[in-house]
Amino acid sequence: MPGRTLTVRPGALAVARLAPGSPAPAWATGGPAGIVAVVTTAGETSVVCDAEAVPGGAPVSAGWRALVVAGPLDHGLTGVLASIADPLADAAVPIFAISTFDTDWVLVPGDRLDDAVAALRAAGHRVDDARGG
Repeated sequence: MPGRTLTVRPGALAVARLAPGSPAPAWATGGPAGIVAVVTTAGETSVVCDAEAVPGGAPVSAGWRALVVAGPLDHGLTGVLASIADPLADAAVPIFAISTFDTDWVLVPGDRLDDAVAALRAAGHRVDDARGG
């Protein structure tokens, strides 16, 4: 599969866990990264949003940074996320993946962003990084 173009989005994100059946909270904003994702299952509601928006008290995994795959992606494509996840796994960079109708977002720990960018570039992906990298 040819390399993809990914863009590092500004701002830190958090993943918060709410009770099952919780509605999308009013505090969930996209912030600089520009994404809010709310997923509800029988066991939980997960919210991905601007890290600064999450109120105290919610179980949270903070400090994530987002890379977005240039899209839109055809729904018949296979292996797009694997072509990104595999080199990150090889570099021991954890991911939290989100797919939308048009594209994929890959969240990586902020303190591993440089490692993620290097691994993706080494795998043949183009990474646009406004931080100058």
